[in-house]
Amino acid sequence: MRGRPERIELKTPAQIATMRAAGLVVAQGLAAMRAAVAPGVSTGDLDAIARDVLRAAGARPNFLGYHGFPGVICASVNDRVVHGIPSDAEKLAEGDLISLDFGAIVDGWHGDSAITVPVGEVSPEIAALSATCEASMWAGIAAVRPGARLSDVSHAVETSIRGAGRYGIVAEYGGHGIGTEMHMAPHILNYGRPGKGPRLTSGMALAIEPMVTAGSRATEVLEDDWTVRTVDRSWAAHWEHTVAILDDGPWVLTAEDGGRAELGKRGVDVSALAA
Repeated sequence: MRGRPERIELKTPAQIATMRAAGLVVAQGLAAMRAAVAPGVSTGDLDAIARDVLRAAGARPNFLGYHGFPGVICASVNDRVVHGIPSDAEKLAEGDLISLDFGAIVDGWHGDSAITVPVGEVSPEIAALSATCEASMWAGIAAVRPGARLSDVSHAVETSIRGAGRYGIVAEYGGHGIGTEMHMAPHILNYGRPGKGPRLTSGMALAIEPMVTAGSRATEVLEDDWTVRTVDRSWAAHWEHTVAILDDGPWVLTAEDGGRAELGKRGVDVSALAA
């Protein structure tokens, strides 16, 4: 017997505007952490920066306490893909690669975004890994439009990655719906055939979230029950933005410019609400 499809939350323009406020807090926090990344800085230092940004904005963290998670950010270094726990004991070193995942709540509405940042100079191969992951996120966002199918987004992400080289696309984790909760229906794979799944409509909000490795896509969870690492210890990159679907185009709620620059390169106009 086939079960009912998961309900996808729809938002009003006013509710999306509140999500934009949360998204700007997230963007501010990630920008502050990016600027602070350097050899000798601890992942705990970066968590403290994020806490300060939340406090100054009057926003709440959506990671802290989530199923017991102890930080306001996820800090995942090198072969760790996602959900790394920040620590004062973990110091960054020249040549490392760190993925920073951060979220905020404003008036009950969530924002969620992630970036991958080099620590000092990294090898060309590692720089290409992160650039490939970021480009695939924007390819997925560019596929978000009313009338499209959910797997059109997945297919766009995969096609972008496959066209860039031999990379692993993490299978167990992906994007998600977002709104009154951080993780909501639908789950968004980062690979798949187009034309499948629910039809996208105005009022949806999605977190597009590719995770790409330099080797195998296989992952394992460490003893802390949170940190996800590649099985073959290849390095990984993780990028994410929250995007709202509107009748006249997408609005990237966690990008300071609403996504205008990157989507413009791909021939996509953002919603007039992003002005």
